[in-house]
Amino acid sequence: MKIKSVDLVVSAVRRSQYPTDELPEFLLVGRSNVGKSSFINTIINRKSFARTSSNPGKTQTINFYLINESFYLVDAPGYGYATLSKKHQKKFGLMMEDYLTNRKNLKQVFMLIDFRHKPTSDDLMMYEFLKYYKIPVTIVATKADKVPITLHQRQRNLILEELDLVVGDDFVVFSNVTKEGRDEICSKIERII
Repeated sequence: MKIKSVDLVVSAVRRSQYPTDELPEFLLVGRSNVGKSSFINTIINRKSFARTSSNPGKTQTINFYLINESFYLVDAPGYGYATLSKKHQKKFGLMMEDYLTNRKNLKQVFMLIDFRHKPTSDDLMMYEFLKYYKIPVTIVATKADKVPITLHQRQRNLILEELDLVVGDDFVVFSNVTKEGRDEICSKIERII
């Protein structure tokens, strides 16, 4: 997939702010600091279009990136970051639940998990939530370059065992450093749109 144009169209906090053009949407979910911004930058082949932050929990809106004027990468607030107040956590939870259960043009969720660790309880809860609503998911194991190649199979097995993937859901090992997994993700998006 050749990326010709990228535009951050809106940073939304409520449904009324979402794009209305009904283009296909691909949602990114994951723990704070799992590498969602780096994932976006790798997919769109830009160095720092989506801003990365050393402060986890920075994204507090749903950001709609219009790609090639034909689909959106949708960046959701990271979950599981303890310093956010309970009020903020609840607000984000309700915003995400509304998006996930009501967005008709949501085609696929890319759920990012840190390849170095087993899934957290928040990861497991998110996956169960997505499965409850029968939303197709691709698990993206980020930061693969930080795991020795000899341990890749072990880490893969550990994550798959914890998540117990539903038939039809995919697993992709990904690195924004080596670009491993980028072509696989781009091909999947192309097939869906």
